[in-house]
Amino acid sequence: MAKSEPSSAQEEKGWFRRLRDGIQTATKNKKEVPDGLWSRCPHCKETSTAKDVKDNFYVCPKCEYHHRIGSHDYFDLLYDDQKFTLHFEELESEDFLEWNDLKSYTDRLETAKEKAHVDEAIVVATGKINGRNLVTAAMDFSFIGGSMGSVVGERIALAIEYCIKKKMPLLIISKSGGARMMESAFSLMQLAKTSALLTRLSKAKMPYLSLLTDPTTGGVTASFAMLGDINFAEPKALIGFAGPRVIKETIKQELPENFQTSEFLMDHGFLDFIVPRNQLKTRIGDLLAVLLRK
Repeated sequence: MAKSEPSSAQEEKGWFRRLRDGIQTATKNKKEVPDGLWSRCPHCKETSTAKDVKDNFYVCPKCEYHHRIGSHDYFDLLYDDQKFTLHFEELESEDFLEWNDLKSYTDRLETAKEKAHVDEAIVVATGKINGRNLVTAAMDFSFIGGSMGSVVGERIALAIEYCIKKKMPLLIISKSGGARMMESAFSLMQLAKTSALLTRLSKAKMPYLSLLTDPTTGGVTASFAMLGDINFAEPKALIGFAGPRVIKETIKQELPENFQTSEFLMDHGFLDFIVPRNQLKTRIGDLLAVLLRK
């Protein structure tokens, strides 16, 4: 009858076997920390603490990749003491076409509200930057891809009218996949509507600043996003009408390096400047100081 090995020897063999047969897989799948403490950059793949990313204005400390943030994040970043007032919250999208694809439009709206924690793809607020009044309409990509429906267009229209009435400058922060297909032609009408009202704002001699973030595409690019008195963007943002893949398949040619990025548009005269997020409030404050000078 074979003698049994001491328990210490068995444990040592078991440890060696795990090391030999599966330690790499075990380590790879092991969850070291709870969710929410770490942030992995989609660009450089490096991991930073969520606190470091947040303290750095949601910009990767390693490669300066600008993570997508929501409308309220921009309000907190820009407005003095993080104080602002929301407007036009009573306007919400409705399924007036009774649209259905894989899900009804009504269900998609409810899902989007729960996911994005806002009730529409754009939020309008007023507050002060360096003591100067500013109306900001900021888009949320997490709400149905930041798509432009009739309520998005109406909130922008009301924000413009508010600026004219109160003699305040306007900032629109664009982040959108384009028109909202569930509203069909009603969505496309917003291109002309917002563009026409921006003409009224110009005639009232009130500045309009347009900040393009990642991504700014489709009907938003084809309307209010490119009509600013000053057009500027965050670094490496995707900006264009159709996506690069669609364009490449259409023209059957290779596209230039960094095509449709902020830097490419800057080089070709479509942007006035590119501003990192940690300098955003300072640059906007400087612009307002110049544009609002009596």
